[in-house]
Amino acid sequence: MKLLRLKYGIVFLAFLMSCDSKLDIDPSQSITTEQALGSEANLLNLLIGTYAEAGENSTFGGITQMTADLIGVVDELSWNGTFSVPNEFILKNINVDNHLVRANWANSYEVINKSNLILDNLEVITSSDQLRLNTEAEAKFLRALCYFNLVRLFALPYEADRSNSQLGLPLRLIGITDFNADLSLARSNVEDVYDLIINDLTQSSATLPETNTFFADKYAVKALLARVFFQQGNYTEARTLADDVIQNSGHSLVSSFYLAFNNDEDGLEDIFAFQVTDQDGSNDLIRYYASQENGGVGGDIALEDSYFALFDDPDNDVRADFVYISPDNGLYLTSKYTNQYGNVSIFRMAEMHLIRAESNFRSGTTVGLDPLTEINMLRNRSNASPLGALTLDLIFNERQLELGFEGHLIHDYKRTQRSIGEILYNDNRLVLPIPLAEMNTNPLIEQNPGYTN
Repeated sequence: MKLLRLKYGIVFLAFLMSCDSKLDIDPSQSITTEQALGSEANLLNLLIGTYAEAGENSTFGGITQMTADLIGVVDELSWNGTFSVPNEFILKNINVDNHLVRANWANSYEVINKSNLILDNLEVITSSDQLRLNTEAEAKFLRALCYFNLVRLFALPYEADRSNSQLGLPLRLIGITDFNADLSLARSNVEDVYDLIINDLTQSSATLPETNTFFADKYAVKALLARVFFQQGNYTEARTLADDVIQNSGHSLVSSFYLAFNNDEDGLEDIFAFQVTDQDGSNDLIRYYASQENGGVGGDIALEDSYFALFDDPDNDVRADFVYISPDNGLYLTSKYTNQYGNVSIFRMAEMHLIRAESNFRSGTTVGLDPLTEINMLRNRSNASPLGALTLDLIFNERQLELGFEGHLIHDYKRTQRSIGEILYNDNRLVLPIPLAEMNTNPLIEQNPGYTN
């Protein structure tokens, strides 16, 4: 039976002022900020709450992944819901006050602020030096995870072999507890944001244990760091880290593609996942991708003919058949999200194999496996016929077949500098607007080009 995440009735007064939502607080559960941050037990409870915040619908409980995929499609997916906000991503015509964009930004910075509060108060952990180091490492992992999400969605893409001085994010590194705090902070550049992310993760990977129940462990950190270097085009470092995770994490591919999804418990392939139960946790991917009988609102996001045309061996490749017809609208839906209480996997082993394979291919190396052998190993699991040779186009396509609807698409287009239809990879239309709430509370922040407040 899956372990339940504990949700404690601690209400600390700190939250990021750019968030325009309010918490419903039971006064009997309320304690002061000093109490919330002033004891070891409460600080550890706050860390658990920070995981819960990161797994909310607005961030890694679904909206982060959905946004990245909808911006990345041309006509492979269609939006069939009753409200139009998600369709703005497909159309590449995003309103400056898009409420999904606003929620993603606000919730991400709430996680960052809570992480900062933990880091600011580590001295209250006195029972164990290792516990203090682990707490610091987990807080930095969560902070880095959110900054990486934000910088890829709200800034022009990182490009290798250049200064990357384009506008990045406000780097908030100290926790805010004062309702009247001055929130003025300019955007750091993209290079500085990536430097912070890599710094946080490098420190964390040196500290965390190899296993840590369903919280972040050493290999969850290394998986994220591999993804970060991969996005930068630093294929040597990405390859080394992905290989480390493959060789040493204890995780491996499950025997069947079907078994990698809709799991109540973290599977062998899951390096890190946010936990979901019938009492706790969020899986908004179900809401948008699933039929009503599977817990969704009816299959708002449907698969179109252009998606199926990506498969070179559709008669045999089980990934092409990992779909069902929605009884709500008669459209094809992905079967990746059919369990409304299934955990939301953030890093799984298939991605590590694809990172290692492409990084080896680009570098002319064979660390771990020859890249063609590695790609064909993944295809064999799905019963797809083996490829005779590799190209970057084939590898890019293989990532779409294996990782579709998991939040990678727009980032792969930007990393490989491919146009999305007629839109160049670095077009401002592929960058989300800074939300109005942030613009109104932070006088030093600058809006992204192409958006007016």
